[in-house]
Amino acid sequence: MNRCIFILLLLGFFTQANAQHSFKAIVKNKTTQQPLVGVSVFEGSKGLNTNDSGMAVINNLTAGKHSFTVSFVGYTSTAITVTLPDTTLHQVLLAPEEKALEEVTVVSSTRTNQRIENSPMKVEVLGSEEMNEENTIKPGNIASILGDVSGIQIQQSSAVSGNANVRIQGLDGRYTQILRDGMPLFDGFSGGFGILTIPPLDLKQIELIKGSASTLYGGGAIGGLINLISKKPTYNQEGLITINQTTLKESNINTYLAKRNKNIGYNFFGGVTHQAAVDVDKDGLSDVAKSDAVIVHPKLFFYPSSRTTIALGYTGTFETRKGGDMQVIQSTADASHQFFEENKTSRNTGDLLVQHNLGNGNKLELKASTSLFTRSINTNTYTFKANQFNYFTEASLVVPKEKYSLVMGINATGDRFKKLSGNTVALNNFDNNTVGAFAQYTGKLPVNTTLELGLRADHHFQYGNFVLPRVALFHRFNEQWATRVGMGFGYKTPNALSQQNVEYSIEDIQPLTDNVKAEKSVGYNAEVNFKKELGGHSSLFINHAFFYTQINNPVIATVQTNNNVTFSNAGNHITSKGFDTYIQLKLDEWELYGGYTFTIAERNYLATNQFMPLTPKNRFAFVVVHEIEEKWRFGLEGSFTGPQYRDGDSKTPGYMFIAALVERKFGDALSVVLNCENLLDYRQSRHEALYTGSILNPTFKPLWAPIDGRVVNLAVRWNWAKKK
Repeated sequence: MNRCIFILLLLGFFTQANAQHSFKAIVKNKTTQQPLVGVSVFEGSKGLNTNDSGMAVINNLTAGKHSFTVSFVGYTSTAITVTLPDTTLHQVLLAPEEKALEEVTVVSSTRTNQRIENSPMKVEVLGSEEMNEENTIKPGNIASILGDVSGIQIQQSSAVSGNANVRIQGLDGRYTQILRDGMPLFDGFSGGFGILTIPPLDLKQIELIKGSASTLYGGGAIGGLINLISKKPTYNQEGLITINQTTLKESNINTYLAKRNKNIGYNFFGGVTHQAAVDVDKDGLSDVAKSDAVIVHPKLFFYPSSRTTIALGYTGTFETRKGGDMQVIQSTADASHQFFEENKTSRNTGDLLVQHNLGNGNKLELKASTSLFTRSINTNTYTFKANQFNYFTEASLVVPKEKYSLVMGINATGDRFKKLSGNTVALNNFDNNTVGAFAQYTGKLPVNTTLELGLRADHHFQYGNFVLPRVALFHRFNEQWATRVGMGFGYKTPNALSQQNVEYSIEDIQPLTDNVKAEKSVGYNAEVNFKKELGGHSSLFINHAFFYTQINNPVIATVQTNNNVTFSNAGNHITSKGFDTYIQLKLDEWELYGGYTFTIAERNYLATNQFMPLTPKNRFAFVVVHEIEEKWRFGLEGSFTGPQYRDGDSKTPGYMFIAALVERKFGDALSVVLNCENLLDYRQSRHEALYTGSILNPTFKPLWAPIDGRVVNLAVRWNWAKKK
C-alpha cells in the first residue's frame, strides 16, 4: 500500500511539473480604452493575434517565466512578463505612435500582418516621415521622391507637356503597376500624368515592390509595383498647411485635415498648384509647361462596431497644361510662331473600402473603385478629346494561424476608352475586362524559414486565360543575417495607349491589329540582408539584391515612314538583369544612405544594338542628413546617372545631380525649409539642342537628363492642430 501511495504522489508531482498552462490578455487603445483587433502577441515563434474582442489566449505553455511582445502597426510595441501558472486576465494598453516611419513593420502590400523584415515578399517603404519631408521639397507630386529610390527611374517622355512614367529595373513604364490603396487607377489612356498629380501630403506612405508582384495584384506588375497608401484619421485633430514658392515660378498651397471619434471620422486634402511656363535654355520653346491644377480628396470613415470599418472617398483632379512656343503661350504669336500643345485633364474617382474582423484574427475585406479620366488635346494642327472609364472590385479573406496564414480573393477589373472628338485620329473605341481569383499560402518552416506560395488565375475577355504561380522563401540565419529568394510570372495585355519612353502624337497612333498577342513574363530575385543595432539610436542596414526578368512576345512600337505608329509582337524576348545594393547607417543625429544599381536591359529581338534605350547601366545615389536638437536639419543628396544609349547607337554622357536642404523647426507646429535642386545646373540642353527642325514644326529628341535646371524653393509648413 505504501508503495502504491508513493507512486501516485510521484506521478502527481511529475504531472504538475509538466502541466500545460495558458496566458490570457486583452489589448486596448491606451487613449480610447477600445479593444484592438488583430494585435500580435508573441513569445518567439509562438503566439497569435487578438480576436474581435481584443482578447488573446495562448495555450500549451510550460510553468515558469514568460515574456510576451505585444505589437500593432501604428502603436508603440510593449512587453509583458508573467510567471505561470497565472489565471489573471492581463490588460495591455498600447499607445498610438507619434512618429510613424521608423516603426513601420506591417505593410498593406503583403495582404497579411507579417512583419516587413520577415516577409518573403520584399517591400520597401517610404513612410510618413518621408512624405512630410517631400511635402516641403516637392509638394506638387511624388515623382521626385520615387526617383530617389535605387532601381527606380523617372523617365520624362515629353518636353512639351512634361509627362513622365516610372521605370523599375530598366523596364519600360508600362510594366510598372501603380495602385492607390491596392486598387489600380493609372493605366493606358488614364495613366497620362498619373504620378504628376499625386501630392505627398495626401499619403501615409508609399510601398514599393521591385520585380514580379502579379500574383496578388494582377498581371501588369511585371517590373514592379507602387502602392500609394492614403492617410487615416486618428482621435487627435490633425491640421496641416504647406505654402511653397520656387524660382522656377511654381506656387503650391496644400492642406490636410483629419479627425475621428468612436463611430465616425473624416479626412480632407485640398491642393492648388500654379506653374508658369519657363524657357530655361532660351531656345524659344518652353522647358517647363504652364499648368494650373486643383486636387480635392475628402473621405468619410464609419465605425459601426469595433470589428468593422467602412471608408467612402472621392478624389477630383483637374489640370490644364500648355507648352510649346513661348510666344503662343504668352499670346504674342505670329505666322512663324504657331507650335503649341494644350492638355486639359480631369480625373473623378470614387472608392469604397469595407473591413470586417470575423473573429480569431480572420479578416474580410471588400473594396471597389470607379474612375472617369477625361483628356482633351489641342495643338496648332489637330484637336482630340477622349475619356477612359476604369472600374475595380475585389473581395478577399485573410486567415492567420499560428504556423501559417492564407489569403484568398476574387476580383474584376476593366477599362473602356471612348473618343469624344477628333475624327483625324485613327484610334477606335476599345475596352478591357478581366476577372480573376488568387490565393497565397505563407507557412513557417523549421529553423527560422518562411515559405510563400501564390497562384492567380485570370480570364481576359479578349486575350484569354492566364495562370500566374509565385514562390518565395525567407530564411533568417540569426538576428543580423537573412536572405530571400523568389520567382513569379506575369502578363500584360496590349494597349496602344500604354506609357512609352517617348510620347507619340496621338494622331499618329494606329489601332492594334487582331494578331497582337499578350506579353508574358517570368522574374527571379535573390537577396541577402545584414542588420545590426549599434547602440542608442544607431544602426546599420545593408541589402544586396539580384534580379532577372524576361518578357516574351514583347509588344513594340514602330514608327513608319509616314509617322504612323504601329504595334506588333517582337520575334524574341526582352531581358533585364543586374543587382541593386543599398546601405543605410544611422548614427544618433546623423543618417546616411547610399545605393548603387547595375542594370543590363536588352532587346534580344534585334540583331545589333540590343541595349534598351535610355537605360543607364550604372546609377549611384546618396543622402546625408544631420539634425541638431530637433531645431535644425541639414540634408545633402546626390546621384550619378551613367551613360545611356539611344537608338542609332549614340551615347549620352553621364551626369551628377546634387540637392541641398536646410530646415528650421519652431517647435512641433512650424517649420521653414529652403531647398535647392540640381545645384550643378546640369541640363540636357547644355549638351545638345532639345529639338531639330524649325520652331514652327520642331522634332524633339528623347529626354535623358533634366531640362529644367537649378531650382530653389522656400516652403512653410504649419501644423496648426499640433499640441504645444
